[in-house]
Amino acid sequence: QVQLVESGGGLVQPGGSLRLSCAASGIIFRRYPMAWYRQAPGKQRDLVATINFFGSTTYADSVKGRFTISRDNAKNTLYLQMNSLNSEDTAVYYCNTPEITLPWGQGTQVTVSS
Repeated sequence: QVQLVESGGGLVQPGGSLRLSCAASGIIFRRYPMAWYRQAPGKQRDLVATINFFGSTTYADSVKGRFTISRDNAKNTLYLQMNSLNSEDTAVYYCNTPEITLPWGQGTQVTVSS
């Protein structure tokens, strides 16, 4: 049974940092390119960052230079380091593949507010 479990979200002040994790089970994780998505209230779910088998990464313009996606294949875990957070980063964050081929997890809420 394939499962993605996101964690690490919370309430943070503007300018702060958070590190999200996505634990994958039921798949051979190292064989999958992975991605982070986010969905703000009333908006569509948007792609934030991707990482392929070799560790090559891409980022949405809105997070470039502030967010870093990484993976630990030995732990079947995907990460998103988020720095210099602002209110526009407030959203529920999800992981999946870039083609959205896996069941969605529950996501983790990130709220940036003073």
